[in-house]
Amino acid sequence: MSPIKKLTGVMALLLVGALSGCDQSKAELDATKQQLTAVTSERDSLKGQLDTANAQLASLRQQVSDLQAKVAAAANTPPAAPAAEEKKAEPHKKAAGKPAKAEAAAPAAPAAPAGATGPATEARKGRGHF
Repeated sequence: MSPIKKLTGVMALLLVGALSGCDQSKAELDATKQQLTAVTSERDSLKGQLDTANAQLASLRQQVSDLQAKVAAAANTPPAAPAAEEKKAEPHKKAAGKPAKAEAAAPAAPAAPAGATGPATEARKGRGHF
């Protein structure tokens, strides 16, 4: 046989093998495309959920900072409600004939002593001190 006939025969066999192989891989290709489509849609859905969660997180952080600012402002302002209650209660007591000076002399709240939280500063004497 001549080399050209052998080469032609080999080429024909390769062509038949390639065409029959394409049919099998086409089914795999279609299945892979379907999987890719499903995974892509799932990814897009998850991205949307992530965006929604990030927006909610930003909103909640803003609310927390607003509430912290309100708490800090409320902690810095002196309580005004007890003074208003004393003024309302004062006319009743005057009508009863009790002197207002006795009520004003009552101590409000004892202040914490300064320096009471640190170590003792007095000098120690005698036996037993370290």
